[in-house]
Amino acid sequence: MDPRISEFRAALDARPVSRFQIRLLALAILLLMTDGYDTQAIGYVAPALTAVWQVSRASFGPVFSAGLVGLMLGAMIFTPIADRYGPNRVLLACTAVYGLLTLATALAPSREAILVLRFLTGLGLGGAMPNAIALVSEYSPTRVRTVMVAAAVCGFSLGGALGGAVAAAIMARFGWQSVFLVGGVLPLVTLPFLARWLPESLPRLLADPPPQTRLHAVVAQVAPGWTPSASGRGLVGRGEQQFPVRLLFSAGYAVPTILIWAAFFCNLVLLYFLANWLPSVVHASGLSLEMANITTAIYQGGGTIGALVLAWICDRVGRAQPVLACAFLGAALCTALIGAAGTTAPALLVSAAGAGFCVVGGQIAANAFTGNYYPAAMRATGVGWALGIGRFGSIFGPLIGGVLIGLDVPTPRLFLLFAVPALVAASCVLLVRPAAVLSLGPELGGTRPRVDPSDPAISSSSASE
Repeated sequence: MDPRISEFRAALDARPVSRFQIRLLALAILLLMTDGYDTQAIGYVAPALTAVWQVSRASFGPVFSAGLVGLMLGAMIFTPIADRYGPNRVLLACTAVYGLLTLATALAPSREAILVLRFLTGLGLGGAMPNAIALVSEYSPTRVRTVMVAAAVCGFSLGGALGGAVAAAIMARFGWQSVFLVGGVLPLVTLPFLARWLPESLPRLLADPPPQTRLHAVVAQVAPGWTPSASGRGLVGRGEQQFPVRLLFSAGYAVPTILIWAAFFCNLVLLYFLANWLPSVVHASGLSLEMANITTAIYQGGGTIGALVLAWICDRVGRAQPVLACAFLGAALCTALIGAAGTTAPALLVSAAGAGFCVVGGQIAANAFTGNYYPAAMRATGVGWALGIGRFGSIFGPLIGGVLIGLDVPTPRLFLLFAVPALVAASCVLLVRPAAVLSLGPELGGTRPRVDPSDPAISSSSASE
């Protein structure tokens, strides 16, 4: 690793959070709110579309999964590009893509057309989140980095919750198309603000030739007085010259990478089953469509609270693994309770809030943990490929849910089956080794840090740099 990055982090950690960092966090939250809204929108309109087009609920499983295939490919394609060429440019392109295609979805004449549009929209949606995480992680002080990244990713669940509120308020009056119209306009409105204020990544700023005007402009706002040393010149880009995905399996990161991928896969199976099928299952159980959408909005809102609480606890205790494991165990319990609640609205709402706290909140905290776990040269790729591989779970979740619903599996048993992946995710998270005990290796321009692996102070939030 370029020693100037460590020097910059030390200067950053010695100062309070700046207006630059608060503005970056606000932009990331706003961006990911539109991302979450557009990702969740199809789940809110699916019950209405099944009636309008007279198709079965199970037939929407491929539609849900098409969007998630796009999310998976977008994360895996665009994040290596971002690590090589800069995340801010990729973020702008992805935002424009999913904004325009969400608008186009409002004009879709059939289920088949929506399936294609959801796939293409997913490409843009998938590239946005990991790059936003990488930027916020890069410019956040170590002492609050997990909380700041989690706060940014909360924008995703806030956007999902906003989608439920918007759908409940306008869909009956203006039709299902109105949900997509709102979802397309919002990201396009944010584009000028992103273009004006999103910063370049630090490694790319350090690689600028003298007089490094862009670097000095950023430093003046977050670490006034800091001057990069000459010792790291020529090291920037050493990792970037390789395909960044290769670095995820170098220098001792292979086993942790596989475990992180497995945890993402399992939790996203559950998360996207609930996100896509919860409105339909609740409505089919005998409750109104409005109550079904409110239940899903409560689920997403619980995720926002869960993310912030879990991230705060992670920073306080210094290790994310046991906190995340407890969250995923709670996810299994609350998922089972949703199935047991039946048509008892209070029990259903409480269970949905608890599931959101543990499933969505746990995933957001896992995103923050992953963003902090990998060093700068492969951070966007590390998050993007964890989300990308995890998206296989998000694809299987709705598909398997559709198959089981088509087989008329009783609701309590259905939710019990989907509690199992959360138990597996908890086990995987506990087995991830702290990054501080891993060698950064010559691929990243670093050496093995002098850290006692038995030291309980080793934290996931400080281990990545």
